[in-house]
Amino acid sequence: MLAPYAVSDAESRGRYYPEASTRYRGEFQRDRDRIVHCSAFRRLEYKTQVFVNHEGDMFRTRLTHSIEVAQIGRSIARALEINEDLVEAIALAHDLGHTPFGHAGQDALNERMHAYGGFEHNLQSLRIVEQLEQRYAEFPGLNLTFETREGILKHCSLDHAEKLGQLGERFLLRQQPSLEAQVANVADEIAYNNHDVDDGLRAGLVTLEQLDEIALFSEHHSEVKSRFPQLNGRRTGNEVVRRMINHLIVDLVETTRQRLTELDPVDVSAVRASPGPLVGFSRGMLEKNRQLKRFLRQHMYRHYRVHRMTAKAKRIIHALFDEFMADPLLLPGETLAAVRQSEQSDGDSGRARSVADYIAGMTDRFAIAEYERLFNPHAT
Repeated sequence: MLAPYAVSDAESRGRYYPEASTRYRGEFQRDRDRIVHCSAFRRLEYKTQVFVNHEGDMFRTRLTHSIEVAQIGRSIARALEINEDLVEAIALAHDLGHTPFGHAGQDALNERMHAYGGFEHNLQSLRIVEQLEQRYAEFPGLNLTFETREGILKHCSLDHAEKLGQLGERFLLRQQPSLEAQVANVADEIAYNNHDVDDGLRAGLVTLEQLDEIALFSEHHSEVKSRFPQLNGRRTGNEVVRRMINHLIVDLVETTRQRLTELDPVDVSAVRASPGPLVGFSRGMLEKNRQLKRFLRQHMYRHYRVHRMTAKAKRIIHALFDEFMADPLLLPGETLAAVRQSEQSDGDSGRARSVADYIAGMTDRFAIAEYERLFNPHAT
């Protein structure tokens, strides 16, 4: 049973290319299944979250992160009586467009694409599901529902929104997305903040003592130490992170329920017309979460070990882009064909976009290997 403000399969705005419904799956279940089976989803296994894949098998990748976002999102959706399948589909697809080497790769590619419209991974995720995946005979992309594609597009400039038709309307009209999209967005934040703490502890970049500076961590750390004084450091960290995630989810659900009670939206349209997001934390929890994010930025993302890999990643992405733009004949056959086709319609901008598609689709290890093949005279 769904709440009246939830998105239902029957009320979906449908797909760009009309398709008959399936007998045993809903529309958003079908979206989820298409996402899970696409090649871009599989490649997330070898794309950086914080640590490059070869740095250790125990660290999170974009794939494990996406699965964790989906799990957190479904828990929240069930509590709020909104569409779990839609939340899951959005969560699993939200990082499909991420470059190799995480945000460092995205920043580097955006720098090279500045003169050609820029590069942003949300827009790239949309480009993948609408155009780049080639799995079906009747249409390009995955032909996902409007609601899943809308949820993938968390951010968008007004310039880009004007080119996106219905998908861009909410940015132009200052409307909110569905509650399901809002839940997937916040579930992403909960997952990466807390799991970066976990990976940071595992890698030795941060310590339990340092994290005690953070209110959200210290209050649960104190309780764990009091209840389990013999617990070792790794298990202590795991227990604290688990409790932090639960604490954040409970606060989010209760705060969102209160907002929904006050607004009393009768349908999805009322959610879209609300003056601000309805899914969110209480004021106190919001500040605790911001404190955690500031800590991670200062002590983990700027740690010299992470920064060294970031610097290497940018050099690799810059070099690959420059080389392929200068000499497209270095590209493999299908990619070269896409570049030539894009050049015919959009000139240098078309060439740049197709080169960016190729680089963004690389895994970490493939990008490193491609760099070696291009610039190491002894590589084959």
